[in-house]
Amino acid sequence: MPNIKSAKKRVITSRKKGANNTIFRSSMKTAIKNSEKAIKASDKTLADENLKVAIKRIDKACAKGLIHKNKAAREKSRLTKQTNGLN
Repeated sequence: MPNIKSAKKRVITSRKKGANNTIFRSSMKTAIKNSEKAIKASDKTLADENLKVAIKRIDKACAKGLIHKNKAAREKSRLTKQTNGLN
C-alpha cells in the first residue's frame, strides 16, 4: 500500500485506466467475433456491417495504444479478406 500522496493518486488513476483498457479491448474482441460469426454463417450483409464495426473498434484500440499497429493491420486485413471472399 502506497504511503506517498502522489503514489496513492497513481493507484487510483491506473485502476481507472486499466478498467477502460479492459472495456475497449473486450469490445474489440467481441466485434471481431461477431464479424467471424457472420462470415461463418455466409451472411454477406451482416458480415459487411459487422466488419465496419470491427474495423472501427480495432482502430480505436490501436489509437489508444492497446494493440500494436501491425496487429491492427493484420486483424483488419484478415477480416476484410474473409468478408470479400463471401459470394
